[in-house]
Amino acid sequence: MNIIIFGATSGIGKELARIYTDEGHQVAITGRRLEKLKEIQQTNPEKYLIKQHDVTDIPSTDIVFKELVSDLKTIDLIIYSSGTGKPNYQLDWGIEKETLDTNIMGATKVFGLAFNLFRKQEYGHLVSISSIAAVRGNRHVPAYFASKAFQKNYLESLWLKGKSSKADISVTDIIPGFVDTAMAQGDTFWMASTEKATQQIYTAIKKKKKRAYITKRWRLVAILLRILPARLLLKM
Repeated sequence: MNIIIFGATSGIGKELARIYTDEGHQVAITGRRLEKLKEIQQTNPEKYLIKQHDVTDIPSTDIVFKELVSDLKTIDLIIYSSGTGKPNYQLDWGIEKETLDTNIMGATKVFGLAFNLFRKQEYGHLVSISSIAAVRGNRHVPAYFASKAFQKNYLESLWLKGKSSKADISVTDIIPGFVDTAMAQGDTFWMASTEKATQQIYTAIKKKKKRAYITKRWRLVAILLRILPARLLLKM
């Protein structure tokens, strides 16, 4: 397979890239930190293609995407693993904008490019790493939770478009709970290692699931969050 992973210099994206290259697939990885991309490429030079790219630079996304398609010719799998979100108690606009630019604008741009490519190819699989945060709001990290809800609904919309298309297009929404990456902050529970979480993500992608909770028990949390009275959210 030919694979593109947006946001692969660390965490889940990096680990997924390692799994796929170890299997012999050709993997293009992107990220802002060129030195990190080069370090990863050196672990398997024949299987990695690197492109320095900031997903918040929307015009450059078109350029990078076209270059990757030109290099790889066809793309079987595109994974959006970029994401950010910080506590923002004072609703500082700079923090909110960074989150929205990455999780909504950057993501939507990649989703659209991927889906249209797959429609042209008549096949392809789009995957995004969203979050359990998509289920409800949060007073401490409002933009992050809202942006993940946007991703959830946008991905479901693309899933519906894929199913109604003549092309063989799959869309998978990966919904992690707490994973031991740089994104995890503060006191947490049910913290999964990056390796364990990524292995479950890999399996879900392979099965082309519509939605997958990582780890699986976070499905129970999602159910509880949906029925939890709003007043109880104030205590969380």
